[in-house]
Amino acid sequence: MIPRNLVTPDTCMDIIFTVNETKNRIDSSFSGIDDRAFQAGGSLMQKETVSTFAIRFYAWSAVLFSEDSLKHVRNTHMDAGQLFSRLKKDIGKRLFDAVTLRERIAIAEKYLLAHIRPGRENRLVMEGVSAIVRNRGQIKIAEAVREIHISSRQMERVFLENIGISPKKLASLVRYQYLWKDILYQDRFDIQDAVFKYGYTDQAHLLKDFKRFHTLSPGNARQLALQHVAFLQAGEPEAVLN
Repeated sequence: MIPRNLVTPDTCMDIIFTVNETKNRIDSSFSGIDDRAFQAGGSLMQKETVSTFAIRFYAWSAVLFSEDSLKHVRNTHMDAGQLFSRLKKDIGKRLFDAVTLRERIAIAEKYLLAHIRPGRENRLVMEGVSAIVRNRGQIKIAEAVREIHISSRQMERVFLENIGISPKKLASLVRYQYLWKDILYQDRFDIQDAVFKYGYTDQAHLLKDFKRFHTLSPGNARQLALQHVAFLQAGEPEAVLN
């Protein structure tokens, strides 16, 4: 049976606010970078007015707003105040007064532009990330190290501090994301072409790597994604947004 509420890894981190108008309460959480799929909970059957607003960061940009190292955020979900206490306080208290999504976006953008900390950006991390993305995750870490002129140990350390995962793991996630995009959007996805394009040893290697992140075969993954698209297209706009 294909799970409907499957959440697959990406290269992002999220701060999520849940606004409960009925209880006059705002909860917040921070989700670090994931390298494994998981099942999300279903919709709650409750007679309460609840809305959700989230801020999504590329994994390498969240550190510009955090108050501590991101070394231990892989596959974690915690209160946003543990790493983003000021952001949680300043944005959260204003969400009750924001009626529309546009208003909430404006609140978040104003805060982020005013409080970004460029000094926390690590040049070595950004050069390493650039090399990984530019090569669609197909770069050996030894090559990336030579490209940006640092040691493997130093690169490992700065990636863990700023992103929460190793360079090798980030490269794997980037390659998986490029592969998944091809599976989803190409009308006639050819697995042998993908083996060559993304540097896998053979078809079995590609399938094993994809299933490690997605838990499903490429065919079943695409089927599940298209089921969600059909569901959203068939629903009324109000039902989708609520």
